[in-house]
Amino acid sequence: MTATIDVPPPTATAQPYRSRRWLGLSAILAATLLNLLDATVVNVAAPAIRADLGGSLAALQWMAAGYTLAMAVALLTGGRLGDMFGRRTVLLLGTAGFLATSAACALAWSPGALIAARVAQGLCAAVMVPQSFGLIRDLFGPAETGKAFAVFGPVIGLSTILGPVAAGLLVDADLLGTGWRAIFLLNLPIGLYALVVGARVLPAPARTGRSGGLDLAGTLLGGAAMSLLVYPLVQGRELGWPAWTLAMLAGSVPALALFVLHQLRRGRSGRTPLLRLSVFANRSYTSGVLFVIVFFGTITGFSLATGLFLQLGLGRTPLEASLAMAPWAVGAFLGSIVGGTTMNTLGRRVLHLGLVLMTAALAVLCAVFETAGAGLDDRHLIAPFLLFGLGMGMIFVPLFDIIVAGIADHEVGSASAALESLQQLGASLGVAVLGTVFFGTFGADAADALPAAARVAWLTLVLTVAAFAVAFLLPRRARA
Repeated sequence: MTATIDVPPPTATAQPYRSRRWLGLSAILAATLLNLLDATVVNVAAPAIRADLGGSLAALQWMAAGYTLAMAVALLTGGRLGDMFGRRTVLLLGTAGFLATSAACALAWSPGALIAARVAQGLCAAVMVPQSFGLIRDLFGPAETGKAFAVFGPVIGLSTILGPVAAGLLVDADLLGTGWRAIFLLNLPIGLYALVVGARVLPAPARTGRSGGLDLAGTLLGGAAMSLLVYPLVQGRELGWPAWTLAMLAGSVPALALFVLHQLRRGRSGRTPLLRLSVFANRSYTSGVLFVIVFFGTITGFSLATGLFLQLGLGRTPLEASLAMAPWAVGAFLGSIVGGTTMNTLGRRVLHLGLVLMTAALAVLCAVFETAGAGLDDRHLIAPFLLFGLGMGMIFVPLFDIIVAGIADHEVGSASAALESLQQLGASLGVAVLGTVFFGTFGADAADALPAAARVAWLTLVLTVAAFAVAFLLPRRARA
């Protein structure tokens, strides 16, 4: 999911594009789908990739975490590029880069090559994704933006259902012997459509903030802090937790402190910082940051562990695994509708209601793991997956609007962009932590898969309860 980022009002150049605005929206949707698909397809295809390329269990985690970590590092810079050089130009450049890196993923000859291509993909996504909402405003104007989002939201929701199923289908079909590589080749026609149509119909470049330049030093410092935190969490278990992994974890703290000092110094000098640190003086926003990291880390790590359990433990094919998880996606789609329609009346309570459903689903799932044993099949998973997805979906739509409810108008853009970056960091941490817990029990013996999945489910339950407690610190109402 992506945050709703506050953007300037549409420019005068938007008016000539009114007759082609829906075609322009389709190009923006195509670019957005590239990111949504590639954020999840590896969860389904990871075992097939390892069977073909080999590599360690940690490499499976990096195929997912490398993408989200790169996005987390570069998202704020990507948004700034759109301000400086025009959203259309930057969207098209990001999309072109995403196509090139998708081809590199499809041609990867080793786990290392694939992970490097996935990191490059994440960097391109960080350039591409932040431009979408501003371009929609440029196309439709404030009075009619709601019409566009009435289409935008359901299409994104449907992609959560169709993406993993399409990935499983493509891997199983083995079209022309491409196997898992087809999940990345699928990006080519979608991205080409976004490039061709976007170049023709999207509003001409509008620069809204060229002064201040890019904060490359801030990007490097922030990236170093995140990498020092995530890398040892992924690699530590496999290497036996040598002293240097613990030193890296400890080093993430001073690296973060250097990033903060750099942002403060840059702000005092009159240059545009990556992040307005003043938003963190708001207690409810800081609590929201914690909630975002815990919530998105939980659902992303749990999703990866579940996909691995179904294939490596229960012996499901990629298509069978994606179909087994389909109730989860259906629940998320339905929950997003509920969350979107009730957020203004329920406010923060919709988050608590969603978390209660997720907690109940996880309790049922833990009971299933404890009692079903070797007789576990997909029928046992339908109800808990559907319920978990329903609760999860109820949180997606209102979450960021609730977190930024107490933020001043001039800081909403920076606050929302920071939340989006931290969402990706949370996803990386979730893959690192829950993936490590899963592989710490699973090892290489399929008989250990059920205990490993049960341990992940219990930890996910604990984290969901923790998110429930943190939610009480968020604003009661969503931002108008």
